[in-house]
Amino acid sequence: MRFVVAIDGTSASGKSTTARNVAQRLGWFFLDTGAMYRAVAYEVLRRGVDPNDFERVAEVAKEIDIDVKPGPDGQITYVNGEDVSAYLRTPEVDKAVTPVSQNPEVRKKLVAIQRMVGKNRELVCEGRDMTTVVFPDAELKIYMDADINVRAERRKKDLEKKGIHMPLEEIKKDLMRRDLADSNRDISPLKKADDAILLDTTNLTIEDEVNFVLERIKKRLKK
Repeated sequence: MRFVVAIDGTSASGKSTTARNVAQRLGWFFLDTGAMYRAVAYEVLRRGVDPNDFERVAEVAKEIDIDVKPGPDGQITYVNGEDVSAYLRTPEVDKAVTPVSQNPEVRKKLVAIQRMVGKNRELVCEGRDMTTVVFPDAELKIYMDADINVRAERRKKDLEKKGIHMPLEEIKKDLMRRDLADSNRDISPLKKADDAILLDTTNLTIEDEVNFVLERIKKRLKK
């Protein structure tokens, strides 16, 4: 049976953690599309390519093989058979992923992979164009957002867990830069689909967010 739960939204609004937990609760496939774009950005940086060089970035995207598989703690992301999951949430990749994700060739390749992953299966996916481009016919669409200050605090805690320490204001500026770039890009801009349910996570716990999505899934399944 196919049932796609598509979650879009801003950075650090809780998309990945919520989607991963919902998928685990249901035993469904979890697809972190942001990690796929980060994997391309990571490989671009590893090869010493300027993320803003559209032609070279497009070449890198065409040359590499991106694959995703379920793991005990969520999605495992591979580049040419190598698990690169541990390298995708650094400040360097944070900055590089914005221009990389705006590259038409990168988006074309990854959207095709994402649609194949979601074909005829129960899937929970998250990203920035899941509900508008990749799965516009998803059975359930959610758009997550939160206050910028709360998102910055969350991102700071996530980075500190990995031993990365950055000033809160710098993190906040990075998030605002990402929001602006994602919302104004020509291809697949970040926006709320007309039929997506808005979930403001500012004052919610992860458990609250997970329960919110699970309740909506149950309602749709009953129909």
